[in-house]
Amino acid sequence: MPKHLILCNCSSTQTLAPDGLTKASGLTCSRLHTALCTEEIDAASKAIATGNAIICCAQERRIFEELATELEVESPAFIDLRDRAGWSDDPAPKLPKMAALLADASLPTPPEKTLDVISEGLCLIIGAADVALPAAEKLAPILGVTVLLTDDTPPPETRDFDTIRGRITQARGTLGQFDLRLDALQQVDPGGRGPLRWTAPRDGGQTQCDIILDLTGGTAMFPAPQKRDGYLRADPGSLSAVSDAVFEAAQMIGTFEKPLYVALEPLLCAHSRARQTGCSKCLDICPTGAITPDGDHVSIDPMVCAGCGACSARCPSGAITYDTPPPDMTFRRIQTLASAYRRAGGIAPRLLVHDAGHGTEMIRLAARHGRGLPADVIPMEAPALAGFGHAEILAALASGFADVTILLAPTTERDALDQEVPLAQAMTAAASVHLLDLTDPDALCDALYGATPPAPIATPVLPMGSRRQVARLAAKSLNPSGGMLSLPATAPYGAVLVNTDTCTLCLSCVSLCPSGALLDNPDLPQLRFQEDACLQCGICATICPEKAITLEPRMTLDDSALTQVVLNEEEPFACIECGTLFGSKATIDRITEKLAGKHAMFATSEAARMIQMCEGCRINAQFGSTDNPLAMGERPRMRTTDDYLGKRKDH
Repeated sequence: MPKHLILCNCSSTQTLAPDGLTKASGLTCSRLHTALCTEEIDAASKAIATGNAIICCAQERRIFEELATELEVESPAFIDLRDRAGWSDDPAPKLPKMAALLADASLPTPPEKTLDVISEGLCLIIGAADVALPAAEKLAPILGVTVLLTDDTPPPETRDFDTIRGRITQARGTLGQFDLRLDALQQVDPGGRGPLRWTAPRDGGQTQCDIILDLTGGTAMFPAPQKRDGYLRADPGSLSAVSDAVFEAAQMIGTFEKPLYVALEPLLCAHSRARQTGCSKCLDICPTGAITPDGDHVSIDPMVCAGCGACSARCPSGAITYDTPPPDMTFRRIQTLASAYRRAGGIAPRLLVHDAGHGTEMIRLAARHGRGLPADVIPMEAPALAGFGHAEILAALASGFADVTILLAPTTERDALDQEVPLAQAMTAAASVHLLDLTDPDALCDALYGATPPAPIATPVLPMGSRRQVARLAAKSLNPSGGMLSLPATAPYGAVLVNTDTCTLCLSCVSLCPSGALLDNPDLPQLRFQEDACLQCGICATICPEKAITLEPRMTLDDSALTQVVLNEEEPFACIECGTLFGSKATIDRITEKLAGKHAMFATSEAARMIQMCEGCRINAQFGSTDNPLAMGERPRMRTTDDYLGKRKDH
């Protein structure tokens, strides 16, 4: 059933053109309402009852969703045209921008992949007695509580919950599956008369729980503690903070859906080969420690992963991809926004990438209390800002955006963006990529209204393929003059340079190259290289016994990057017996010089000739020699039954 736009000009504070929106988006529009959420709520109810409504307002979403619940129909779709486009001091036409936002909202949303997490409500509270015990008393009626006291205090008289003392030496896990190891563990000895006593301390205690409430005020037990599900921290000196943490802990019982944020293809991973470490970008960038080495590749704990997307942005091979949504969906959204804007009469759109929390609120406040967004700035909500890497930025510029601005949030992991943005800037011909770290809506307006973006690409291209393929295609379109781009040292594109004076063509680098960028020639002693496949992982430079390999971060824009070039070659050596080519002349000459007459196996001239023979001829020559090490001597006579019977008679 085709979607139907339900329009409201919000008490005549924005201009909407139903005919223009219908023509630009291909969606039918309602009549123009003025107070859809109040005086015209009946019209909203009728539209929602049809099951195909798109409400063009997000502020009163709660009211419209409650209407849908009362009507026993699915909740309508929402698109915020007012805050993101309608409320703006920019006199330029808003129709192209609205058409772009509607086109983006009309794209099908891929289903989210999730995993069920069960919490039975076993809660471990850690802290001093004056803070931890009152918190335990509040939670004990709801959760199964154990208190780990960190100060030297006698056991509490209450037995409504368990109390222990000890020192945590190891902590692993997440909501529903925490596993802790304790030393100096003491439990309450409930026997006897008088005050309760502690048992003798012992090491090696273990416990499991679903929730950890850390009221110590000390160092967090996990990296990026705010991203660890089920791990709650509060300043013990702040009554309100402790109360909030207690309330949050009380809600963590039941079955929860954990999104599966990233997908991993181990065969593409370039982490290591033959115990030689190569790429470690994801390991270095992951804030939660969800990624760990696992042989030649890495593994990702989906329960610990918080979905920041930094690993997917930095992964050079595409082994890790963000999956909520997948990269092709992000590229499709970018292309849809740009093309819909142009079809509606726009010329040079600008892309503002933001998150669902801080960024959306900044845009809302800027629209209600400030100048709003300029008419040519199209906001795009990204599920993970750190995952919006150089490939996505280049795809936006190649799709026709004049520039790309990423609005950071206070919680954004900046490590990945601080490397991805300079990489994208190095691959563009103009300064058209920006990071904004702002918390003032007026400052956001000033930055956007005061910018003078460069002209967009004359002929936009369609971003297709993997992230590497999209990045190369976009870079070629953004640099029409071609040539070679010099890239930052951490770039995942580049060349392998070989010192031919020291390279012996041992081909160790070929055998370990994880991407197939380095190749041999089965017919000739050659080392070949294909630049577009090189990940700059560094395994080849690490494994080279002669240290003849160095890496050069760069991107060659012409087709030579897609072809195999010879990095080093030598004259092949012909077998002195049959003439078959094997090895290189320089290598055979060098071995002959070092071994002939100097090694016991090649002491004679006849034995030394074997060095210059191919494998087959060497075996034949050795087999026919008088001192053949493979000779077995005279074959013994076969024993028969008569032999055994005769031996019995002798005895």
